[in-house]
Amino acid sequence: MKDPIWNRSALNSMMLVIAAMLAACAGPQPTPVARPASPLAKYKKSAIPPGQAGDEIRLGRQIFDDTPKYAHAYVGNQLSCSDCHLNSGLASYSAPMIDLANIFPRYNRRAGRVISLQERFIECFTRSENGTPPPPGSPEIRALTAYVNWLSRDGAKGKPYPGRGLVKLPELTGNVSNGKRIYLDQCADCHGKDGAGTPPVLPPVWGPNSYNDGAGMDKVNKMAAFVIHNMPQNSPGTLTPQEAYDVSAYIHSMPRPKFNQAYKRY
Repeated sequence: MKDPIWNRSALNSMMLVIAAMLAACAGPQPTPVARPASPLAKYKKSAIPPGQAGDEIRLGRQIFDDTPKYAHAYVGNQLSCSDCHLNSGLASYSAPMIDLANIFPRYNRRAGRVISLQERFIECFTRSENGTPPPPGSPEIRALTAYVNWLSRDGAKGKPYPGRGLVKLPELTGNVSNGKRIYLDQCADCHGKDGAGTPPVLPPVWGPNSYNDGAGMDKVNKMAAFVIHNMPQNSPGTLTPQEAYDVSAYIHSMPRPKFNQAYKRY
């Protein structure tokens, strides 16, 4: 009978040889390559600093993402800032908030004067949110300002963020009848045949809970520029410029609240 200790030693040696042969066949192993960090990573909620300053920034983001809940005293519909400025204001070509603070104060053609960032927020409350103007020093305006200032912390004064605003489209004339067909085919599943959406997840696009006729989105050319890059949500960028104008013209033709002229300075 063979020595069991010898058998174990021989078996171990054989396993080492096999392992070496397999390693040789496999060749040199590639060095793992680290994925580059997303350029938006520094704007994530988890990147907001701790402490009192961070608390105000977090509140600003909450107001931005669910305005009727966190700024209910000044909101007259079911729209949030993030319904137009997508992904908490981070998405390119949906009028992102990144570096926005660095271009204010600036001349506002609609107001006919130079306005502050705070006044721009107030303007949105009276138009896009169909509400009332919060006082400039209110907790809501301070928090929104803190959030957008934080998103603008690495920008250069006067230098626009790449992807700022909306895409540029030629001036076209929308066809309401064709727009209705496009809407029913590609938009109604989310926003409803009645345009009411399912707030706060899917925004209304007309009716009493939508923006009023003083909002920027009520302009066909502006909505078309938003739609062509960002909609339909499940296949953005698939509409032609003419189709974007058509569906925007159809939405524009539907009823919505009237802007309160008492707030026309905004």
